[in-house]
Amino acid sequence: MKSISRLFIIVVVIALAFALYAPTTTAAKRVGTITSQFYGTTAGGIDVYEYTLTNAKGMEVKIITYGGIITSVNVPDRQHQMANIALGFSNLNDYETKNSPYFGAIIGRYGNRIANGRFTLNDVTYCLDANNGPNSLHGGAKGFDKQVWTVTKEINDKSGVGIELHYVSPAGDGWTGLGNSACLPADMLGYPGALDTYVTYTLNDKNQIVIDYSATTDAPTIVNLTNHSYWNLSGEGTGTIYDHRLRLNASTFTPVDATLIPTGDIAPVAGTPFDFSKSKPIADGIRSDDQQIVFGKGFDHNWVLNPTKQHETLNLAATLADMSSGRLLRIWTDQPGIQFYAGNFLDGSLYGTSNHAYRQSDGLALETQHYPDSPNHSNFPSTVLNPGDTYQTTTIFEFMVTHGKGPQK
Repeated sequence: MKSISRLFIIVVVIALAFALYAPTTTAAKRVGTITSQFYGTTAGGIDVYEYTLTNAKGMEVKIITYGGIITSVNVPDRQHQMANIALGFSNLNDYETKNSPYFGAIIGRYGNRIANGRFTLNDVTYCLDANNGPNSLHGGAKGFDKQVWTVTKEINDKSGVGIELHYVSPAGDGWTGLGNSACLPADMLGYPGALDTYVTYTLNDKNQIVIDYSATTDAPTIVNLTNHSYWNLSGEGTGTIYDHRLRLNASTFTPVDATLIPTGDIAPVAGTPFDFSKSKPIADGIRSDDQQIVFGKGFDHNWVLNPTKQHETLNLAATLADMSSGRLLRIWTDQPGIQFYAGNFLDGSLYGTSNHAYRQSDGLALETQHYPDSPNHSNFPSTVLNPGDTYQTTTIFEFMVTHGKGPQK
């Protein structure tokens, strides 16, 4: 009996050893990763790095420190095939020299347009670059999209994987000397106050890119930050977005003049090409003779978002779907508006990461924001930031797959 007992013990020990050291048949849970590598050196001699965020599901987001630019976003379609759906360039030189239309960049200090590059704050008038006809656009000739940001933190915890970017915008940013005939000798040049800015990108396992913006100032100023990614859910470089279906949670929009500056009116979308209150193809109305479409050469307008539901902090502002691939993008925000730009001014002169020319409407931007030219319209929500206060806002790009005949809501 003793020999049988010894034999039994030996067998149990061997079995336990195999259990401990043999490869398991259950797949180990994947975790998110962050990697970084040298991306290039700017013409001014500043090194730029690329960070790659990958979540447990295999979704991948690449961000460079130049402009905080999202250079690519790889997500699956309904067949589980991955593709990059963000327009952009393949190298730093192109971002610096090819007159990029803000592909994937952080936009500031003021996203969108300011009429005649002038605004008045506390009885002082400030003059900005006129870099879009007579108007100032996206912070002037050298906005946040053309600055090298510093990575101050890497994130890898239960919230996801991400990076925190930092840039201090000095007083006077927004003025580079780019001619502005509207400037008067008494005007101050550039934005007032130094703006201490943080932007955090986090990729979580829900296939969400969470963008948190935070800023403080040492003098009263105006702030309106956003991200300017261009999306094509069929895949970057595959053609137009005309058959994408879009829904905007907005019953009104802000009409513009011939230079795309809001008139100050807030008009209903009902009965116009601007009615995206129900999902419809982007092609619907994009070539109509509506005066607003003529001004923008298509859609390039701000929609006024409907109020959030009670107890909700983020608004489901937009839902974009590509029924051929099944990819679906939902955008959540706490901002009052969203700019839908259908890539009207892409003209084939720029070649993207797949080395395909970007032509009209090969991608679209959905920019969460305060309204354009808000400092010059007292009836628009204020964009003033004072010392002691913190500018804080969040936008989420959520990627999903739909198997139905229409986009999920």
